[in-house]
Order: sequence, then structure tokens, then C-alpha cells
Amino acid sequence: MTGTDDRWVGRALRRVEDPLLLRGRGLYVDDVQLPGTVHVAFVRSPHAHARIRRLDLAAARESPGVVLVVSGAETKGLGHLRPVPIVATMRLSPHPILVEDIAPNMGAPVAAVVAESASRARDAVDRVEVKWEPLPPLVDPAAALSAGAAPLFGDLDDNQCLVHRWRTGNPERAFAAPACHVRTVVRQPPLAGAAMEPRGVLASLDQALDELRVWASTQAPFRLRAEIAKATGFPESRIRVVAPQVGGGFGVKGAPYAEDILVAWLALRLGRPVKWVATRTEDFLTTHQGRGGRVEAELALAPDGKILGLRARTLFPVGARLSASAGVSPWNTGRTMTGAYVVPALDIEVGAAFTTTPPTGAYRGAGRPEGVFVIEGLLDKAARLLDLDPVEIRRRNFVPAEAFPYRTATGCTYDSGDYARALDRCLEVAGYEQLRRDHATRRACGEVVGIGVTSYVEPSALGWESGCVRMERTGAVTLVTGSSPHGQGHETTLAQIVADALGVAPTRVAVRHGDTGAGPQGFGTFGSRSTTLGGSAAFQAARRVRELGRRIAAARLEAAPADLVTTDDGFHVRGAPARHLTWVQVAEIAYGPPVGRGGEPPGLEATVYFEANGEVWSFGSCLVAVRIDRDTGQVHLTRCVWVDDAGVVVNPLLAEGQLHGGYAQGLGQALLEALVYDPAGQLLSASFMDYAIPRSSDFPEPVLAATVTPSPLNPLGAKGLGEAGCIALPPAVMSAVLDALTPFGVTALDLPLTPERVWRAMRGADR
Repeated sequence: MTGTDDRWVGRALRRVEDPLLLRGRGLYVDDVQLPGTVHVAFVRSPHAHARIRRLDLAAARESPGVVLVVSGAETKGLGHLRPVPIVATMRLSPHPILVEDIAPNMGAPVAAVVAESASRARDAVDRVEVKWEPLPPLVDPAAALSAGAAPLFGDLDDNQCLVHRWRTGNPERAFAAPACHVRTVVRQPPLAGAAMEPRGVLASLDQALDELRVWASTQAPFRLRAEIAKATGFPESRIRVVAPQVGGGFGVKGAPYAEDILVAWLALRLGRPVKWVATRTEDFLTTHQGRGGRVEAELALAPDGKILGLRARTLFPVGARLSASAGVSPWNTGRTMTGAYVVPALDIEVGAAFTTTPPTGAYRGAGRPEGVFVIEGLLDKAARLLDLDPVEIRRRNFVPAEAFPYRTATGCTYDSGDYARALDRCLEVAGYEQLRRDHATRRACGEVVGIGVTSYVEPSALGWESGCVRMERTGAVTLVTGSSPHGQGHETTLAQIVADALGVAPTRVAVRHGDTGAGPQGFGTFGSRSTTLGGSAAFQAARRVRELGRRIAAARLEAAPADLVTTDDGFHVRGAPARHLTWVQVAEIAYGPPVGRGGEPPGLEATVYFEANGEVWSFGSCLVAVRIDRDTGQVHLTRCVWVDDAGVVVNPLLAEGQLHGGYAQGLGQALLEALVYDPAGQLLSASFMDYAIPRSSDFPEPVLAATVTPSPLNPLGAKGLGEAGCIALPPAVMSAVLDALTPFGVTALDLPLTPERVWRAMRGADR
């Protein structure tokens, strides 16, 4: 499908979601007000690792307005939350809803107070008496795996959570006598998702219907419903989970949390609505964190700059209470480390260790940024050693356009691509040669300036998704999608897809989502999968409705279905436009008596579960120019040109918005953001006073361009783009900063590139 004048796919339509939100009429979890609602507050561990010697709840139970106080002893029957075992050898840790004996990280919940108001619940929490026995913390994953480290869990002999290895070709021979051998150590600090809306959940038992209704700020309502049913024993068919407006997710709201399960259980126990909304500090401490890994890697190259081999060892902290996606980032880091390049031999081992820190898991990119960061940094180092332009060394190693579909050394299959074309387009838009000359002149005048160029790949669209399209009696169209948006604009893009498939205007299409009681099972929204999978399911369901409508129209018009032409709003007989039926007329027939339907069943509805034969792989190139203040070390981004290839784009305006969001988060990681722990495991950056996030005025607007390489794996030809900014921007900024610091002899820095860190690097090189 392509965007042409007579098609809706490819048009830059404004979001239909925005008027409601801009008028302040959006409905978030905390906006849902039910009579008789009680509120939950949690007693949480102030230690990174501690044993509960005594837990006294008596004073809290006597506090004004308190309805109930529960501890781990009362909730042990709810079982444990379990992650997805990304590899068969992954070891699992205890993850009870409330901790009963040992709190394995700061913020772990040990008791819950239910009261008539949130403030009274918090007041009662302060009256809970806990006697703690601090235990040795294990903050660093390497220390957790060291020979002297005590296992955090008695049934394990060490703190290894998972290990997986990819080995292809002959890496020993590749590294035996390479012309160029470069090494790097990449440390990425843990990051907070920092969504606009913290996590929250409200549960209420409808006594008349015997139905448990749950409103949650979640990316996966069906998954949450299943976990609540599993934990509480309440029938899944009588649980309805609704995700109303969700103020950001970025992967961290992709799975159930202990608080979700507990609130649902409390609602069943009390027979009253129960609500919990995280404070911002709770969100920092308890919502799973991203990144945080360490990678040691080396690259062997031939004299002409061709890659011979890659070796790497990675280690990630995953906390002690594993998130559902605990293994995703290590796995993705390893398998994407070859990036956009041909790597004939490799030996990559990824590992994860249990630590006494909050859990880590999927956060916008989930390992893709880490893997691409490594190969891009290695190529920059090799280019300097071989005296090659960083652009040229990339060109020499790209997977060639004629090689697709291409199977990488880590076993991934790239569906389609033309990496050189995206890079060339980026350089053309940026005026690369002139920019290099300008920087040379400015550097000669004493300015500290640099240019970074990177190329990247972005895998997406694993799994399946559902779509149900129904033409109503009046000719209006309803799409129920299993995708559950949190700001992406699904109501706009999916309506465009369905409109094209049916031959109606998008204004005729109402998109329903985020409600397990409204349609077929859904997978959820994460991993840049919604347009590719959810859009394809909607497209195929709409096509089935169109063909059913064509057959009904053909019977009424006394023509063969093949002789009917689709119009803007129905069908007419080929060569006889006067013989036509509108969709409204077709719908009247479809929902009317059998006579006239031509033997077709009643109704105009179709449900499709779409599952692709593999992942789709977006790609692109990014150029960043920076200026560094000599006196302060402040990095100023002066230019960003970014070419992304996400296949066929349904709505360029919304795609641009997604790229702008990823641009901000990628730059936040590169220059500002870090969750910092002290040696005792205390989180020192648990609020926006200490954790810096980007503001709109911090960076220049990027110059965006695109190439289009459709995917053969779905009927739309679409690929993902939601995570591209977090993959592309950090290595591009690092490349530009190290280029600027070349005169100072600086060859390596850790993220984030704060003014202090850059200033110290410059002064250290001077000394």
C-alpha cells in the first residue's frame, strides 16, 4: 500500500484523539471516581537488603479511617509474579505480592494499608513498626557474581540469573592477526521510564453482575486480566480490565505488577472499590527500570576496514524481584550487536545477575540501544585507527541491499533494507562534506566541535495482534483492536487503514481499544508492533468485510462479484455506474431478512488474528553536530539530521511525532539521565529534583527525512519506528562528543555526557 491522492494511508492527518485531551477531558485512572472507594498505601523497605525481624501493624489498624491492614502472611496465597523465560536456562527468583521475610531491594512492599482516603492510608503507614536487620547489599552485578558473594536465594548456589551465548564462524582465527583490533567498555546507567502518568489501578466488584472491573494504567489489559485471574482464582471471563487514557508507557507498563494484583484481591475481599496511584518517588523505586548493563567488546578488522570478527561479554543487573521482561534487554543486546553490518565471525555472551536493586526490564528499545551502541562505538574507534572517514568504514561493512532477506551471525533474519541509501540520504540532507570543512575551520579558531554519524537497525513486531471490524446497520464502522495505545495515535492511524480497505472516509471509523470486554483477545502495545501487527489485523478484517459486502451487493445488483467496482462509499457494476449500492444500503441488506443476501450469513463483521512470519527490521542513519563549552563542559547539540526507514508509513505526521519523542528520550539518555545508587543500594535520584529529563527548549528541532523499504512480511509493508530515537541518538551524540574531544586525547566516556563528566575528561587530558 502506498500513499496516493485517493488513499488514506500515507496522508498526514491530525490526531482525532487530541481535542478531548487538549480540553482536559481525558480520563486517566485517577480520574475514575466510584462511590465508596478506599485507598491503598504501602509500607516499603527503606533498605536495599534487609530481614524483617518484627512487623507490628496494631497501631496502623487503629488509625482513623483505616479499613484493613495486610501483610505478606495474608497474601502468600496469591502466589508469585513470573517473568517470561527468554532462554530455557533462565533462573527465577521469588516475587511474592508482599514480602514476608527478606526485602531484597529498596521499595519492596511488606504491608498494605487500606483507608477511607489516600492521605489517611499514608498516615497509617507511618504508624507501622518494622524492626529491620540490614543484610549485605549487592548493587553491582559483577560483585554479585564474584566468588565471595553470598547467593541471595537459598535454593541457588550463585546469583546468575541467565547466560546465553552466540558463536558463529571462527572468531579465534579472526582475532589471530587482524590489521586492526579495537576494544571498548560500555557502561549504561539504569534509567527511569518517567511516564507522564505514574502507575495506577482501581478495582471494583460489581455485585449485580458478579464482575470484577479493573481500570489500570497498562499497555497490556488482557495480560493483566489473566494474571489477576491466576492469582485470585476469580474467573477470567468475569474480569473486565480497562485501560483508559494512559499517560505514557515506554515498555515499563507492559506487564502486571504486585500492586495491580493486590488491589484486585482487596476489592474482592472488601466488596468495595479499591484504588492505588503511585507517587512519583514510588514510581522511581518500584516501576521497573531500563538499561543498566555493562559490555566489554572487541572488533577485528582487515586492512581495508572490513569486519573480521566480534567478541563481547555483557552483564546486566535484573534486581531480585524479576520483572516480566527481565531477560529481554540482555537478549536483545546480544542479538542486535552486529547492527547493520556483515560480521562473519562472532562470540557474544550475555548474562544477567540477581542484585539488591529494583527490577530492570523493557524500556523503549529494550536492549536494541545497548547492542547498536557497542558496534557503532567500535567502528568509530576502528575508523580513527585506520585513518578512515567514519562514513566510509560503515559503507564498507553494510549488509548489501541485494542480500535481503539476510540472516545475521546471531540468527536474526533482516526482512528488507538498503542501509547505504539511508546513509547517503542523511549525508545529503546534512551537507556532510561542507559541514566537515566548517568544523575544521571552527576547530582551528579554538572551538570544541564535533560530528558523529551512526547507522542502526530496529527489530519490532514480534507476536500477534487481533482486529475486529464491523459495519453497523447505519453504515458506520467500528474497529476493535487488541492494541492498547498510550499516546501513539492508534485511533487515527488504524482508522486510516480500515478506511482504505473499505473505501470509506476515516471519520466513519470508530476505533475501540483497551477494554477486555469489548472484543477479541489482544496482545498489547510495546516493541513498536501496533501498526505492523494491529494494523495488519485491522486491514485484513476490513478486507474480509469488504468482500462480504461485495458478495451481498452483487446478489442484489444481479452481477458477478468480480464485476463490481469499489467506489468511495460502496460498489457499482463495472461499466454501469448507475447500478450501484452504498455501504448503508449494503448494511441494511446484511442485517435484514435472508431474502436479498444471496445466501450470505447475516451481519458485516470479521475478526482476524494476524501473526507475521518473522520480525520486521527498520533502519536508518543519524548525523549529530555538537559544540562543547571549554569552561563548563556543557554539550550543545547544534544540528541533528536523521533518516529513518520504517517501511510504508501510515501517517507521516504521527510518525514524525513518534520520532520527536524518541529523539528527546534518546538525548535524555545521552546527556542527562541516570538512576544513581550509593554502595548501600540507596537510590539517590528518586525524584525530578535529582533525575534530569529533557525539556522542549533543551535541544534543536531535528531535521527528519526518510527512505521507504516496504516489509514483505505484512500486507501494509509497515515496520516499527517508536524506538528508533533511543537506538540512533545516544551513539550519534557519543560519536560527536568524542570527535570534538579528539584534540584533548579523550577516547572514551561513560553516559550520560554531563557537563561535569565532559569537563573532567578535558581537564584530565590536559594534565
